[in-house]
Amino acid sequence: MISSTTNTSINTLGGASPTAPAASSDTTASQDRFLKLLVAQLSNQDPMNPMDNAQMTSQMAQINTVTGIQQVNDTLKNMSTQFNSMQVLQGSSLVGREVMIESSTMSNTGSVASGSLALSGDAEMVKVDILSPGGQLLGSLNLGAQKAGQVSFDWDSSAYPPGNNPVFKVTATQGGNSVANTPMARDKVLAVGSENGTMTVQLQLQGTQAYSAIKAIL
Repeated sequence: MISSTTNTSINTLGGASPTAPAASSDTTASQDRFLKLLVAQLSNQDPMNPMDNAQMTSQMAQINTVTGIQQVNDTLKNMSTQFNSMQVLQGSSLVGREVMIESSTMSNTGSVASGSLALSGDAEMVKVDILSPGGQLLGSLNLGAQKAGQVSFDWDSSAYPPGNNPVFKVTATQGGNSVANTPMARDKVLAVGSENGTMTVQLQLQGTQAYSAIKAIL
């Protein structure tokens, strides 16, 4: 399904942006004001010192330039609106899919809690501490030596209160030096939407996230 909070209406895919008439009206009004001022200026000019043709041409070129820029801006806004709508429509295919995002929160089924991490390099020792959201140590996992890349793990959460999602902390070393790592979480997409022109996804555990936060689609 597509989130009801979507700010960009998909109905705009087949037509112009609803703001187009107002923008067009503003452009026409600007042109009318300029022409009225120009006619008034010509009507009230000193016959002995008339307006220079080059000056009048310059003023007309300026209003044409401003009008052209406004029209380009209106066109770009319309294209951006339609693009955002198309992006949300295409993103609806993610609903129900599982994705990976950067997070240390584990997905807990009530019997097994799962997590993942991305190692920047090979590690001879990888240890994962499982913590409550308040920071209490619940258990530890020794994953041993691991190659660079993504590493997934499971923890027996049968003794942990259901409905709660523990977090984890990773310690990885190689030759006594720390190996940089990024915690990853597996989550399910419930809906997609758009906020301030940016596509968002509603995740089961992590809530609303920017689409750019998704690191992998499973």
